[in-house]
Amino acid sequence: MRELERDIPDLAAQGAASEAMPRLAIIGPGRAGRSIARAAELAGLSPALAGRDRALEACRRAELALLCVPDAAIGDACASIASAVPPLRYVGHVSGATALTALAPAAARGAEVFSLHPLQTIPDGDAELAGSACAISGSSTAALGLAEGLAMRLGMRPFAVAEEDRTAYHAAASIASNLLVALEESAARLLRKAGVEAGRELLAPLVLRTAANWAERGADALTGPIARGDTGTVERHLEALRAIAPELLPAYEALAERARALASEGAEAAA
Repeated sequence: MRELERDIPDLAAQGAASEAMPRLAIIGPGRAGRSIARAAELAGLSPALAGRDRALEACRRAELALLCVPDAAIGDACASIASAVPPLRYVGHVSGATALTALAPAAARGAEVFSLHPLQTIPDGDAELAGSACAISGSSTAALGLAEGLAMRLGMRPFAVAEEDRTAYHAAASIASNLLVALEESAARLLRKAGVEAGRELLAPLVLRTAANWAERGADALTGPIARGDTGTVERHLEALRAIAPELLPAYEALAERARALASEGAEAAA
């Protein structure tokens, strides 16, 4: 993926030069928890990684707890460790869409609460987080500063997201990552229906180059029949989909309409 490589600042080194972080407990040994624990180890934080059965014990020896559990489990997980406040002073979660109110059990006992959401796909417990952007929020200036410092110490680039904008932020992240996977799998399956095997292998260079072009040019990276106004080709696309993959018609039509709008905006800007 050399097309997508960028110069990544040594944020971990910057974090190491900052003030010491509180003792850290990471609750939830799933993909996110293990990846964050790995980044914390590399940053010299020596985190305690614990499942729900050892969560309270780990938190009683920490000042900072980060809940890496599914969104629906955040409230219960927070309630299960709330009695560790104090010595816990800060409790956070890694959900992109969940409000800080999910951490109310800890806040009620006097803990500052925050969120830290790596803007990165985490397919397994060894995901690389260094250089990724990271959305943060906090219940106070101190909590926001703690979230910023922790993100930087883990090698990420923090940016603040207001509580009222969290869901829209997370929808954007899901479009960029999750729905992109759905889109590319749809393209690969359409190739199979057209008699072409190894669709992912064949399409990957196109996808990576397109992503690199978009990173550099934004909407100006748009090419193809819609961008050049070739309505005849688009109509033939629709005919082919009706014949062999009608389930993809709604997605194609919706994305084609969005592409037309982008092409029109580009033409207007150039005029």
